[in-house]
Amino acid sequence: MKTKIYSLFVILFLLSSFTVQLIPTSVKLTVRNGLGSVEKDVTVTLYANKEDYEKSTNPVAGGKTDAKGQIYFQDLKELNYYVSAEKGDKNNFGAGEKLENLELNKVNKVTLILSE
Repeated sequence: MKTKIYSLFVILFLLSSFTVQLIPTSVKLTVRNGLGSVEKDVTVTLYANKEDYEKSTNPVAGGKTDAKGQIYFQDLKELNYYVSAEKGDKNNFGAGEKLENLELNKVNKVTLILSE
């Protein structure tokens, strides 16, 4: 009986470890304007360090938000990322430029606010 219980715990542990590794570290980023409405077609860029962010060089990932104001970045490393969001004369400068403490093997949800 003890052997069966032990075997069951080992199997559950192995399955839970395997499941955790299947989910890549990612960010689901939503961009909103000052009124709280979502902003589509916003150019969003991730940088691995502040220097690259300030010079707009060596982006890690980038793209445009969809109709729901969202963009999804996956397979991220355990870093503090700097994020730039721009659409016309609106941007996120001075408001939520750094993504810190991403939880590994999870979808991290972040909202950015664009302002003029």
